[in-house]
Amino acid sequence: MILSANNIHKSYGNLAILKGVDLEVERGEIVSIVGASGAGKSTLLHIIGTLDRPDQGHLIINDVDVNHLNERKLSLFRNQHIGFIFQFHHLLPEFTALENVCIPAFINGVPKKEAEKRGMELLERLGVQARADHKPTAMSGGEQQRVSVARALMNNPSLILADEPSGNLDSENAASLHQLFFELRDSLNQTFIIVTHNEELARISDRTIHMRDGKIF
Repeated sequence: MILSANNIHKSYGNLAILKGVDLEVERGEIVSIVGASGAGKSTLLHIIGTLDRPDQGHLIINDVDVNHLNERKLSLFRNQHIGFIFQFHHLLPEFTALENVCIPAFINGVPKKEAEKRGMELLERLGVQARADHKPTAMSGGEQQRVSVARALMNNPSLILADEPSGNLDSENAASLHQLFFELRDSLNQTFIIVTHNEELARISDRTIHMRDGKIF
């Protein structure tokens, strides 16, 4: 078990967003979370990603009870154990593809030469090594998203969280990205939790979780 979330509650002011969510995910599993806007999907993903803390409940990732970590230790844990993929890439425009990919390693104190070697290996694995020296504006949407996947993989995380990763891609690039997730799962035993409105991705996932009104059904 790589993730165990138990009785997760989260409110903002008087608005209850999560109302007692329980979720367990096995290592190497690809899980899609679906539901209407406002169901609590992204809030749950942020809590699983330790970007926000629950008001109530327990969250264990890779055998670590993250609720007990202070902010400094939580930030270090996040950098080492969790990779993020976003709908709009969030690549830094002033840096090249390789530099963007290496940022998590630099934060983790990895020497520049070692980080760049792994960064190039990841770009090659994802088929965008020719864009290593290009900045985001010189890349297509599909290329940018593959670079963001490489960045998510940089520190060999236990868990990758993706929030609408193909939401900004055309159907061909979306299908290619979805296939890539399964290739990474099969070759690296990588675990993915994906919030998506893409019906095809939800259909081919190992498991699909439905959220409504802050609960899992």
